[in-house]
Amino acid sequence: MKILKFLDDYFEMSVCIVLMSTMTLVLAVQVFMRYVMQSSLTWSEELARYIFVWLIYMGISYGAKIMKHIRIEAAVLLLPQKGQRYAEILGDILFLGFALFVVVTSWGIVQKQLMLGQTSPAIQMPMWMLYSAPMVGFALTAVRQVQAIVHRVRLLAGEN
Repeated sequence: MKILKFLDDYFEMSVCIVLMSTMTLVLAVQVFMRYVMQSSLTWSEELARYIFVWLIYMGISYGAKIMKHIRIEAAVLLLPQKGQRYAEILGDILFLGFALFVVVTSWGIVQKQLMLGQTSPAIQMPMWMLYSAPMVGFALTAVRQVQAIVHRVRLLAGEN
């Protein structure tokens, strides 16, 4: 149970920290090689770009977890307090639908990449690994959105 609690609390943040640290290290090595050693690495920029893509999609899931996604609050703030709560739940449901749409669409793209067997130019990484970032990130986002909806509904039920 402690492992599940840790994953629920810190999974996305931990992955983002590892990805950001790795990307920073790779880029620092590239800068050192280019400007100090006068020799550039052929793979560093590609790897940093792919890490950044994964970082973005894991960050979306983290944003959903802490319920801090960008939203238009001007119209919501015009509603009464209880109406605002319903609008937040509706927004979460719509975002959940979008996340599930991205997961399904991404799955089709990943399947095509698996069939094609395409690899990246510099590091020869299978491209399905890159194209699975939206699928994984938005699958986690969908889980976090369900958690947010349940949380908001419980709060709303507690007010009644």
